[in-house]
Amino acid sequence: MIRYIQNEQHYKLLVNEVSKVRHTLWIGTADLKDLHIRQGNSVVPFLSILEQKIRQKVSIRLLHAKEPGENFRNDFDKYPLLWKGLERSICPRIHFKILIFDLQLVYIGSANLTGAALGMKSERNRNFEAGIITNEQELVDNAITQFDEIWIGKYCKECGRKNVCKDRIGIEL
Repeated sequence: MIRYIQNEQHYKLLVNEVSKVRHTLWIGTADLKDLHIRQGNSVVPFLSILEQKIRQKVSIRLLHAKEPGENFRNDFDKYPLLWKGLERSICPRIHFKILIFDLQLVYIGSANLTGAALGMKSERNRNFEAGIITNEQELVDNAITQFDEIWIGKYCKECGRKNVCKDRIGIEL
């Protein structure tokens, strides 16, 4: 299955897939901002969903390009399970947007982890986004490999961005 998704479909489909994760969630994003979603009759920070997943023993890796904004950091501080339960790393070269669900399904597209991309923004205010979601094994495996190679620091030793990297991964440089 390969499915093309656009615009507000990102919110509906990707938030739904996050809610179904049972074991592993890997999130790669260039930008990370305060993001709120509907849960039942209320609106909650996306971080609360991640904390729920950690409570359910889901392993979560978050790989992003830069420190998130103040609103995100303030929300993050409200969820103490995230402090130790969320594996997080920064690589200033990250520009991809990849979500890997239970190592079986992958989203590859344009949407960052922001309100304008994945959040509850109105149709008139949200970004125009495009991506695919697929369980095609070759695409899933390639996304896992790319994410994992960055996660373990494969490119750190020869990286040309060491001067701006605050989170050197995996090896002494």
